[in-house]
Amino acid sequence: MLTTWFVLPTRLPLVRRRCHACASETFRTTGKFRVNAHHKLIDAWLLALCTSCGDTVKLTVFERANVRSVRPELLDRLHHNDPGLAAELLADPALRRRNRVALDWAGAWRLDTGGSAHLDREVIDVSVRFTTPIPIRPVRLIADGCALPRAEVEWLLAEGKLVSAVRLDGRLSGDFTFTLKR
Repeated sequence: MLTTWFVLPTRLPLVRRRCHACASETFRTTGKFRVNAHHKLIDAWLLALCTSCGDTVKLTVFERANVRSVRPELLDRLHHNDPGLAAELLADPALRRRNRVALDWAGAWRLDTGGSAHLDREVIDVSVRFTTPIPIRPVRLIADGCALPRAEVEWLLAEGKLVSAVRLDGRLSGDFTFTLKR
């Protein structure tokens, strides 16, 4: 019987970037935007606050774009500080590359296993679904979901009792399935 687990975000991830005012390397964003228009050109930034000193940094969403080239619904979402839009933009690799930032998902997600009824079965077939592309080590995810130490999960993987079509020893941010035989 296939069990489905869900990886759900609990908040927006921290933004990893060096603060120019202090030695901190993390910023948090609440989904606030700044939009500035210059005649027919428009700029938009996602605002982030330093976790240590509170200094603000602007992450460029678009710069010197023609107003007519920006979709009206996107402008509405920017003007209304839509936190869903902030999550979408942070997930965009082009935006992260343009602003030279990385994301820190530590403590920003949770695993919903649907209960512990699957833990007493001899063979567990699990499908893991990500609602947001969050890079997580599958070994850690399986250890959390099955209430096992990570070392034991790594041993099960080495012994061939934990199998999957994808590599489980790196990081994944997409859906996968695995079978655990005890």
